[in-house]
Amino acid sequence: MLTMIVLVFLFSDQQNIEANLTDHEEMNNTMEIESFPITQPKNYRRWLRISIYVFFVLSCQALSTILGRLYFENGGKSTWMGTLVQLIGFPVLFLFRFLSKTKTPKSTDISLRKFPSFITLGSVYIVTGLLVSANSYMSSVGLLYLPVSTFSLILASQLAFTAFFSYFLNSQKFTPFIVNSLFLLTISSALLVVNTDESQSTTNVSSRVKYVIGIICTIGASAGIGLLLSLVQLILRKVLKNHTVSTVMDLVAYQSLVASCVVLIGLFASGEWKTLTSEMENYKLGKAPYAITLASIAISWQVYTIGVVGLIFESSSVFSNSITAVGLPIVPVVAVIVFGDKMNTSKIFSIILAIWGFISFVYQHYLDEKKLKLSHTDHVGGPPLPVDEGRTNIQIV
Repeated sequence: MLTMIVLVFLFSDQQNIEANLTDHEEMNNTMEIESFPITQPKNYRRWLRISIYVFFVLSCQALSTILGRLYFENGGKSTWMGTLVQLIGFPVLFLFRFLSKTKTPKSTDISLRKFPSFITLGSVYIVTGLLVSANSYMSSVGLLYLPVSTFSLILASQLAFTAFFSYFLNSQKFTPFIVNSLFLLTISSALLVVNTDESQSTTNVSSRVKYVIGIICTIGASAGIGLLLSLVQLILRKVLKNHTVSTVMDLVAYQSLVASCVVLIGLFASGEWKTLTSEMENYKLGKAPYAITLASIAISWQVYTIGVVGLIFESSSVFSNSITAVGLPIVPVVAVIVFGDKMNTSKIFSIILAIWGFISFVYQHYLDEKKLKLSHTDHVGGPPLPVDEGRTNIQIV
């Protein structure tokens, strides 16, 4: 309840959010913003919101992964349950969207007032929901069979897959920084893949076969996330052209609803639901901690999502990516402390390469955004500039 009150406060002032909705609105309102500068109290509130969003992203990014492993570490065996808790907290997003009372920005552009048909929206939610459910299930299997540090580092390769799929779906340009990022993230993951000796030394991984399955599923999840992000970027540009907080929240919430239904079907079809009662009774930490762990995983994933979306609209996707990159080393380090994961030379080198790849990727987006802002500044008062179809606006989840 306290979290929801804080979230309502964060979105009580929508001026700064709506100022970042579209590039056309940003340029057309430049003179108005200069004539009516933001007052100091509102500036403080904006930075307070950004600070809280940053805290949400950094803390919940690590917390959700660590708790997911804690579930398996202490007797949890259902991969479908491990998947479901990643998604089932979506009602928090509906409640957040309702309480925030986000206003649709006014615009004279008729195209911005047109809303997709029910069939189009339904198709978007179903397709993305199916992809989310597949990604979540593969992540659950990977987290079951791999140490947390290995899992999180391999999952970081999602940026490489995002750039790859964006090349085909969103005309992503392969600049030297992007190519460097792809190379570094690929090498970072490859170091962990060839480190199969870990399968004999890590806890709760009984065989080399399970280790390989975990590797394959984690790479599959990483590729799926990259495809999902590129696809969502395409959908926001071509279908859901009204880029408001409400639009994005609806997309995330409804695709989570579809994914939750798919996972529930899988849970009952697989018969794993029959073992949940005995699983809770035999949970090493007790029945209450079992329920608390699952509930905490569900809530932390949704708070993380709110933090990512909030940073994108309060600042930019580049800043959101940067904060996520900062949180990259947190999970492996916490895993070493909590679960005693072995931090060998390969993992340390992999972390360094992954961070380097993240920085290279984010720096390219910073250059793209800076170039776009400069071109807008040079054309203040002139006709609206065309939107670059190759410009990326990718966030990590």
